[in-house]
Amino acid sequence: MNLQGKVIITCAVTGAIHTPSMSEHLPVSASEIADAAVGAIEAGAAVVHLHARDETDGRPDQSIEAFRPFLGVIKQASNAVINITTGGAPTMSVAERIQPAKHYQPELASLNMGTMNFGLFPMLNRYEAQLKHQWERDYLGNKSIIFRNTFGDVEEIMTTLGANGTRFEFECYDTSHLYNLKHFFDNGLVKGPLFIQTVFGLMGGIGAHPDDVLHMKRTADRLFGDNYRWSVLGAGRNQLNIAAMAAAMGGHVRVGLEDNLWAGKGRLAESNAQQVRAARQIIEGLGLAVATPDEARELLALKGADRVNI
Repeated sequence: MNLQGKVIITCAVTGAIHTPSMSEHLPVSASEIADAAVGAIEAGAAVVHLHARDETDGRPDQSIEAFRPFLGVIKQASNAVINITTGGAPTMSVAERIQPAKHYQPELASLNMGTMNFGLFPMLNRYEAQLKHQWERDYLGNKSIIFRNTFGDVEEIMTTLGANGTRFEFECYDTSHLYNLKHFFDNGLVKGPLFIQTVFGLMGGIGAHPDDVLHMKRTADRLFGDNYRWSVLGAGRNQLNIAAMAAAMGGHVRVGLEDNLWAGKGRLAESNAQQVRAARQIIEGLGLAVATPDEARELLALKGADRVNI
């Protein structure tokens, strides 16, 4: 399979950062999450990155049962790579966060590569007047969130999920996270090709300036050589700017309502598929091609959809 010039689009469908009062288009129920994921796949996403939510008030829900209704629908409706979060929400314990991926044994799972401050509180002033649920105010207003990902936590996730053949989307929010990953790589806990998702513009992590993007790419090149595949996640209004920059540099891209609610200044994105189409337009405008799910599997050395527990 000729994979030169093929760009993997990951779509992060709902996440745990934005709350349902912020946008009527944010998927909350299992049927909404399934429909959004299938729409994104039809638009060109090879990978769907999945979280679950409580259907009554939209809060993040990392129970095995919350994922069940939409995972089967997505798998039956498409050939896409299913990526289950182990990040959950930054307020959850690692024991909670690992359960869905441990049970469903997906081809791919996200793995956050370091403990960090996680600042959602700047969003409270912007959205407070429209928040419908008290949990949203408590969650967004919390200035004391520490997103725990110790070396022990990361090793537990690597060994537990790795035993089932699950590989990882390594989420690196700062330079130190790349060095943390290098430690595990050098000690044989993970092997290439690593799928490294460098994250830009979330408060507590690295910024979203082009120099920040170049710095993370140069560092990853120096640490991992040709043993990794590079993808980017730009938060908020940085989403497509950083996607375009990375695609032009040979990288892969992640979009979706988990990371950005907007389709432009003052315009809410109406669907995840809309953001996938925008990313696809950039990629194809650069003379590149969007990877199919099977091409993504080959690029990332995944085990195949027939070996998951969905």
